[in-house]
Amino acid sequence: MHHRRHLVGAIAALCSNLPSAASHPLQGANLGSWQDLGPIALQPRQEHTAVALNETTFALVGGIIPAEGSDGGNTPDNWATTDMFQLYDTVTGQWTLGPPLPYAVNHANTVVVDGRVYLLGGLAPAADGNWVKTGQSYVLDDLDGGWRVLEPIPDPVARGSASVGAAGDLVFLAGGMTQLTPQSTVASVIAYNLTADRWITDLLPDLPEPRDHAGSAVVDGTLYVVGGRAFGQNNTKDTVFALDLDDARAGWSTRAGRMPTPRGGVAAAAVGDRIYTFGGEGNQAEGSNGVFSETEAYDVVSDTWEKLQRMEVPRHGSWAVAIGDGVYLPGGGVRQGGAAVQRFDVFWPPAQSNNAVLRVV
Repeated sequence: MHHRRHLVGAIAALCSNLPSAASHPLQGANLGSWQDLGPIALQPRQEHTAVALNETTFALVGGIIPAEGSDGGNTPDNWATTDMFQLYDTVTGQWTLGPPLPYAVNHANTVVVDGRVYLLGGLAPAADGNWVKTGQSYVLDDLDGGWRVLEPIPDPVARGSASVGAAGDLVFLAGGMTQLTPQSTVASVIAYNLTADRWITDLLPDLPEPRDHAGSAVVDGTLYVVGGRAFGQNNTKDTVFALDLDDARAGWSTRAGRMPTPRGGVAAAAVGDRIYTFGGEGNQAEGSNGVFSETEAYDVVSDTWEKLQRMEVPRHGSWAVAIGDGVYLPGGGVRQGGAAVQRFDVFWPPAQSNNAVLRVV
């Protein structure tokens, strides 16, 4: 168990005193409710991903942290990409460290299938300071072991910030971006065959439009790509694209229900038949710091949207992971670009049987 070691010293003491989400506050006015869970251990974090490992624990994967000597500025040189792989127990409220990632990565493409964590490329720092695509792919079979190398994504179709969904032996990567500067958005869809350890790069239908930094979730075998952006932070989108993963070659559909607040850099996770979306980037309203506070839920059955309780601390570049009745959001940035924080909270959705709050079709 040496890889899953407890954080030491003051950090361990801090973690033991953090609030647990095992008992959550009452929901108000059927808008859902937010609960502050205390800071992420060790470092502020942004542009990471998070994946549920089981019914109580999620992993926080990679991302960016303040660089040594950072002045807090909104430029890439103030932020370092990390290989940290942290675990959070939603019952005890405790953070632990897992085996470090095999390389430092932000905007990683990650998924858990049959208890294994798959890291399938992302963006990595280049010598000139840019963040560029990497196809390096690995799997973590066991938290007590190490990362095992997989067939890399072929370079021409490598990307980070993709929408990821799994079905059967296939993991799908839809859209994404190939570099930070200039921002380059893709529409292509590729898939990794878990059994054959090979990539399928030329048989799947493209997204209807290029997307990166979109919200995504799989509900009843369908991958939904929600909002996002294309070729820049302010080119935000309100679309909902859907792909039946059991019949992927049939192509994408564009749902009629549009996201009420177009945004990229949005966090999303599904609970039941709803996809909950949080925050995002590209807000051009004065005083917003370029960040959205909106919480909006998409009902995949009725194809409608619902506005819910706004974020207490608006953020983008976070990640949402659903465990039990809650949706957990660790970290993120509080202004457009880089501004990582340690804020960590959980959203408790309203009961899905009562959904007549504010419907937007």
